[in-house]
Amino acid sequence: MKLTKRTHACISLEKDGRRLVIDPGAFSEQDAAVGADVILVTHEHLDHFHEDRLRAGLESNQAAEIWTLRSVADQLSAAFPGRVHTVGHGDTFTAAGFDVQVHGELHAVIHPDLPRVTNVGFLVDGSLFHPGDALTVPGHPVETLMLPVMAPWSKLSEVIDYVREVKPQRAIDIHDALLTDLARPIYDSQIGSLGGTDHSRLTPGDSTDL
Repeated sequence: MKLTKRTHACISLEKDGRRLVIDPGAFSEQDAAVGADVILVTHEHLDHFHEDRLRAGLESNQAAEIWTLRSVADQLSAAFPGRVHTVGHGDTFTAAGFDVQVHGELHAVIHPDLPRVTNVGFLVDGSLFHPGDALTVPGHPVETLMLPVMAPWSKLSEVIDYVREVKPQRAIDIHDALLTDLARPIYDSQIGSLGGTDHSRLTPGDSTDL
């Protein structure tokens, strides 16, 4: 499986000529979902869900379909009947040759005064986990953890403890658009030395084979 990093929280996975895209949000490239066979969206926040990005993906491939939670599905299902599927914690499905498990229910706490939106994470082919905006532990061995490295709702110690709890073979940064180049070496050093696993990051557009 080939992993390509897109800007911020968006990634694409390619296998056997099929392409799966997760979280093509407002910070991601305008064509992030174009050509996708499967699109997964973890939650409704604009840096993960951008309607124009999703429409571009669905219009570029008439066979493309979306799997997401209800808050996002309700905004798209009328325009794309039969192509938008609602999922929640515990669901499993197969799409374009990818096996997907759904884990998690709520977004991480940003502040106690703010209501928590729903959030799901996706475990793809039993090996790669994208948690969205939560530190969900899937309760399943994870080879590759897409790690939300910096967010308004997290601090570095929580990120490190999350890596330790999941115990992946490797952790690759996502949710990094707000992390400045000055701070990156600090995050790289601390997560790399304390996380207990191989830690790396990709520049948007770069790929790696998993």
